[in-house]
Amino acid sequence: MKNICVIGSGYVGMVTATCFADLGNKVITVDIDEKKIEKLNQGIMPIYEPGLEELVERNVNADRLSFTTSYEEGLKDAEFVFICVGTPSAVDGEADLKYVRASATTIAELMDHPLIIINKSTVPVGTGDWVADIVSRSQPEAIDFAVVSCPEFLREGSAIPDFMNPDRNVFGSTNREAAEQVADLYSPLNAPTVITDIRTSEMIKYASNAFLATRISFINEISIICERLGADVMEVARGMGLDKRIGPHFLNAGVGYGGSCFPKDVKALANMALTHGTHPQLLSAVMDINDFQRKQVAQKVRELLGGSVDGRTIGVLGIAFKPNTDDIREAPALTVIRSLANQGATIKAYDPVAMENVSNEGHNVNLVDNAYAVAEGADALILMTEWNEFKNLDMKRIKGMMREPLLVDGRNIYDPDEMRDLGFVYRGMGRGYNGEGVPNGHTAEDAAPVAGD
Repeated sequence: MKNICVIGSGYVGMVTATCFADLGNKVITVDIDEKKIEKLNQGIMPIYEPGLEELVERNVNADRLSFTTSYEEGLKDAEFVFICVGTPSAVDGEADLKYVRASATTIAELMDHPLIIINKSTVPVGTGDWVADIVSRSQPEAIDFAVVSCPEFLREGSAIPDFMNPDRNVFGSTNREAAEQVADLYSPLNAPTVITDIRTSEMIKYASNAFLATRISFINEISIICERLGADVMEVARGMGLDKRIGPHFLNAGVGYGGSCFPKDVKALANMALTHGTHPQLLSAVMDINDFQRKQVAQKVRELLGGSVDGRTIGVLGIAFKPNTDDIREAPALTVIRSLANQGATIKAYDPVAMENVSNEGHNVNLVDNAYAVAEGADALILMTEWNEFKNLDMKRIKGMMREPLLVDGRNIYDPDEMRDLGFVYRGMGRGYNGEGVPNGHTAEDAAPVAGD
C-alpha cells in the first residue's frame, strides 16, 4: 500500500484517486472548492461517470479514500502527489497553466519530506521542467523531489475501465528511478509501459489525441463528399475499417468531436507548433473541418424548413458532447442550438444526464423532461448525442407528435429507409441519396452522372 495525494477532483482527479484506492492504496483528494469537497464527503458526485459513485462509496467505506480542502492534510503522509487540475484553453489555444502553477507552488511551500510529483493534467511540452523549476524556487528549504509526467488516456463515459485496463501507461522524467517508482504504482494493471524523457511523454498525449481527432475529421470530410456523390459514408467506413492497416475505430461520421480533451489538445498542439516556428497545416484543417461539420447540421435544418428557422420550433435530442457523460464542454449540440436560436428559432432539448449543467450555464434553450416532449409540436428534430435511449424511441409516435416530420440525424443512428417508410423527411450525415433517387443537395432536374459512370 502506498500513500497518495491527488490534487483536483474533476474527471481525471476523481477517477485517478478512486481507482488507486480500489487497488489498495491510501488516497486523499485535495480540492480548494469547499462546496465540492463538502458534497463529496456527503457522497454526492461532482461529475457523472458510469460506475464512479459505487466505486467511491466502496473505498470511502474501506477507509482508503477521503476528501479535504487542506493541502497540509493531503501532503502529510504522501509519497506520491498527482496534479490533476484543469488546463483550459486561452483564446489563442495556449493551455492556461495557472492551476498547475498554484498547485506546484503550494506543494513546494508545504512539503516537509521527499515527494514524487506527477503531472497527470494534460500540459504543454516542457511543463514538467517548468514545474520542477517552480518547486525548486518555492521551497522554504531544499527537500528532495522528482517530477514525473504520466499523461492520462481516459475517455469520459468509460474512464474507470480505461484506467483499470489501459492500452499502455506512459511515464517521463529526468529521474529514471522516480519514473520507475510511479510505473510500479500501475504495475497491478499489467499494461505495456513506456518510460521516456519528460518532454517525449508529454508529446505522446498530444500526438495521440490529435491523431484521433484527425481520424474523426477525415471521415467527416469523406461524409461531405459522400453526400454530394450519392455514397453512404457508413458503408464506406465499414469497408475501410476492415483493412487491418486502417481499422474501424474513430471512423463514425457525425457532428464532430467535442469535450474537454480533443478541442483543447488540438488547439494547444497547433499553438505550440506555431510558437516554435512550424506550420501545423494538418491540425488547422482538422479544426476547420470540425467547425464546419457543426455548421452543416444547422444548414440542413434551414434547408428542410425552406431556408429560414425564424419562428420555428426545433427539438434537440442530446446535449452532452458524447453519451455516458454530463460534460457539455465544447459540445456540438450547443453550437447548433446557439446558431438556430440566433436566427429566431425556439429550441426545446432533452439529455439524460446533462440537463443540470445546461441549466446552470444559462443556455438559450427550453429544457423538457423526455424525448417525446422534445418532439411535441416541433417543426424539425435533430439527434445530437447517440444515447442508447434515443436508439429505441417509438419513432412512429415521435412523428405523430411533430408539426412537421423533419429529422436530422447528426449521429447516423437511424436507418434512412425505415425513417422514410415512417414518413419522415430524413437527413443523415453523409448517407448518400435523399430518397428521391438523387444525391443530397440536388434535385432530379439538376442531378448529373458522376464522372466515370
